[in-house]
Amino acid sequence: MMDAVSREGMPTREGDLSVESHGMEPIPVDARYGSVNRIFTVWFTPNLVPAAFFIGTLVTLDFLKLGFMTSILAVIVGNVVGSYFVALLSTMGPKLGLAQMPAARLPFGKTIAVPGMLNWFSTIGWDGINSVFGAVALQLLTGMPFLVGLVVIVAFQAALGILGYEAIHTFEKWGALVLGAMFVILTISILGQADTSFTDGFSGADQIGAFIGMVAIVASFVLAWSLYASDYSRYLPENTSTSKIFWYTLGGMALASGWLEILGVLVANKGIGGESSDTIYALLGGSGAVMASLAMVAIFIGTIAVNAMNDYTGSLSLQAAGFKVKRVYSAAIVAVLGFGFAWLLQSSGEFSGNFFNFLLFISYWISPFVGVVLADWWLRGRKADANSVVDYAKLHTGTIGLVALVVGFAVGIPFEASSLGYSWGGPFNWVTANYLHGADLAYYVGGGVAFLIYWFGAKSALQKG
Repeated sequence: MMDAVSREGMPTREGDLSVESHGMEPIPVDARYGSVNRIFTVWFTPNLVPAAFFIGTLVTLDFLKLGFMTSILAVIVGNVVGSYFVALLSTMGPKLGLAQMPAARLPFGKTIAVPGMLNWFSTIGWDGINSVFGAVALQLLTGMPFLVGLVVIVAFQAALGILGYEAIHTFEKWGALVLGAMFVILTISILGQADTSFTDGFSGADQIGAFIGMVAIVASFVLAWSLYASDYSRYLPENTSTSKIFWYTLGGMALASGWLEILGVLVANKGIGGESSDTIYALLGGSGAVMASLAMVAIFIGTIAVNAMNDYTGSLSLQAAGFKVKRVYSAAIVAVLGFGFAWLLQSSGEFSGNFFNFLLFISYWISPFVGVVLADWWLRGRKADANSVVDYAKLHTGTIGLVALVVGFAVGIPFEASSLGYSWGGPFNWVTANYLHGADLAYYVGGGVAFLIYWFGAKSALQKG
């Protein structure tokens, strides 16, 4: 019954760069198009960002103290674990023709307002974090003031976010070629300065805890894309290979983020410090060095690539939450608010600490969300009527979904490693602090608990339906 949905404002082919005014409503089966190969590039390009490089440099911090080989293993494991769930959710796109947050109306009903708004705020936060990297890169490259560079970044990303699905896919496709070539050159340069001599600073259970903690940090970076997953596969034909979508998503994401994180590991013991654009610039020779300038151009392009997706997904999340605002306006709002958050981060003078805490804490609710969505999708036999979620007023209450999400999140708190867990006279994360030697298991515990609560709470109702 998807054909009942208006086709107005949808792209019709690859390279159609008209404004996508179509919002969260399902894409009709006969309006689908596109090559599945682009799933790889749409996840590869936005993960070639300095935020990933920055994560790699964390391995020598006092609470981790990982050796070189342990660090590489943590990067590989973390990326596979985090990307796996994004890949699973990405396969929902062609089946439903829905973006991820609108599709989550199936289990959450009217309570989708909670995860929808959380994700909307998250996209703004990620916009701000990435924009700091991009604006600093422009500042180093051209000498322009940080604020001016920030305006340039926001203008480009907002344009892509407003144009929508096809413009983003096209940009990521060509960006993959350009950034891939640039980062190959930059990798060769960084390899000449690599330090692989550092060893593990902990032993026994403390070392295992530190390793699991780093895996959680790495996984959280890519796991955050779970909330975006089917946004960029929803226009694909209904009969598109599920396995190809899965592997292209996992491969593109894990390869890109893992690549830059390993580069960060290679220079983690250099003691340069500072925000990642500064670090990369200094490593490659600084002012006047061709390689340093090339890196700043790459960071500029990468920032636009990732933030355009934040703006697009943010626009759909706001609609999914029940707000009747046109998608193009909502995308512009995310870009503007992301600008404000970037300015706040840069002005705070504590970027590294803010980044780390944000990255971990904002991700803890994502695994319970994934647990609920996957439980519902599997209970439904991986099929559903996409039109049933369009009218917010007709949605079911969604109590079971919200309870599973909240309980999963709450149960996971004692197992988290974020310093925020020690706030308000804590520690709140008493299991990790007292028994797990710093190992962060909150994602697994929270996601598993939410999955089980929803599975057993909704099973009978969905089977009757």
